[in-house]
Amino acid sequence: MKKYIFLALVSLLSFKITSAQQNQASISFEKEVHDFGKIKEDGGKVEYRFIFTNTGQTPLIITKVQASCGCTSPSWTENPVMPGQKGFVNAIFDPQNRPGNFNKSITVESNAINSRVVLRIQGEVLAREKTINDIYPRAVGELRLQTNHFSFVTVYTDQVKVDTFKVFNSSKNQLKIGFSNVPAYIKLKPFPTILKPGEQGYILGEYDGTNVNDWDFVTDRVKILINDTEVENNTITISAKVQQNFSKLSPEQIKNAPKIEFDSPNHNFGKVKSSGKYEHTFTFKNSGNSELVIHKIKSTCGCTTVNPEKTILKPGESSTFKAIFNTSGMKGKQNKSIYVVTNDPNNSNIRLMISAEIEG
Repeated sequence: MKKYIFLALVSLLSFKITSAQQNQASISFEKEVHDFGKIKEDGGKVEYRFIFTNTGQTPLIITKVQASCGCTSPSWTENPVMPGQKGFVNAIFDPQNRPGNFNKSITVESNAINSRVVLRIQGEVLAREKTINDIYPRAVGELRLQTNHFSFVTVYTDQVKVDTFKVFNSSKNQLKIGFSNVPAYIKLKPFPTILKPGEQGYILGEYDGTNVNDWDFVTDRVKILINDTEVENNTITISAKVQQNFSKLSPEQIKNAPKIEFDSPNHNFGKVKSSGKYEHTFTFKNSGNSELVIHKIKSTCGCTTVNPEKTILKPGESSTFKAIFNTSGMKGKQNKSIYVVTNDPNNSNIRLMISAEIEG
């Protein structure tokens, strides 16, 4: 008897579920994937309209349509779609600056029984032919540059690093290239020195890490001279991260190296007032086996530091330096960083933190 009651209940539940499903909207797309094939990068936006039918029994409402990236701009039928009627989801793809294959999704959410449907557009963007301005996007007068930031990335203090970047004469006249404000540890040489109209050349840069009197991120601004004359926007940035080279140290030298230790690498001032200056003293020691050298201490905006009492510490010695936090113009929670550059091979660049909650 119990078996028959159970079967009856299951049948009744199945009937109710089926009835509920029949009384819902249902979204059916003619196709869920569209292939644009090969399209040109400079050919403008392409679009495809996905057509659907409400195959259910109640009005269909699309509640949300979201593309997988900003390069696809969807639009859709925003009014309720009656049973048996059609609607659309329109996908627009912008190929500009997106050469290569693409495969993007558009997620459609609605009140239908199949409430979430994922559509896809795909294809291949054929790269446009690059212009002179694309290849050389920066300009110093009529001299076009591949870049106005000459980055040597990492330069060790026992090496001289060489790199190049390209230049192009976009004028109808010869251009003589020269430089000013070049520091002693940097050498710049154009090849050729005089560029003919429409000629490509390059600038050879040499960064002498053995001659730099600075550490960590070092930035210089050099001026390019055209025909011995300064022109508008003629400044280029030359940067490098100057580091000590520890890769040549033997295991024995590593064992006997200096070691920097701070009493605490972080300090929280708690709640402070704006337009105030708050000081904290960081204490550190050399717990290693050879002299510790503090190469540099630098801080982020809003915080300044005072040089340590000692910058060369023998094993076992301690020293301190003061950090001054200026809260002027700041509100809310603030975190500032202080970087300490040392000759400790295991802690050559230490980050300390200062924080506070600034009350307006």
